[in-house]
Amino acid sequence: MGIEAETMIFTYGTLKRGFSNHTLLQDLIRTGDAVLKGTYTTFQKFPLVCGPYKVPFLLNMPGSGHRVSGELYAVSSYGLGRVDELEGTTRGHYQRLPIQLTAENQESVTAAAEAYFAETSYDEELWRKSKKMGFCCYSEKEAKGRHQRAKFNCRLKIGESN
Repeated sequence: MGIEAETMIFTYGTLKRGFSNHTLLQDLIRTGDAVLKGTYTTFQKFPLVCGPYKVPFLLNMPGSGHRVSGELYAVSSYGLGRVDELEGTTRGHYQRLPIQLTAENQESVTAAAEAYFAETSYDEELWRKSKKMGFCCYSEKEAKGRHQRAKFNCRLKIGESN
């Protein structure tokens, strides 16, 4: 990547290859604003749950849930702004926080990155609504029934049914 400033971001949901929002990363890769670094897993356990509209959320509750698998990307400052916009960081949907990762088949920390966690005020309610049963990988099974163009048009309402 010929970009001076880059941020490592860990994607675990709809930004992964094969899911609806991956087109953003494909566009960024095409323009040289993102590079796939590989498949990684969180070093610590975190709850990964689906909220309203089958939207995946990583909850900032270390030690609960599972080690979560996903994809690691290096993105430019421009690319980071685009992903932040998609994830609604200024609208209170997600917050980008540091996370430690391990490469496939490794046991120690091999990468430091940032991940998009649910806004903290959602954590307890999402965890309770998921019956404290998260999953380790957002897959087609969890995404089943999710509208491909589902986006938030207003502040997320956790009380809505899944």
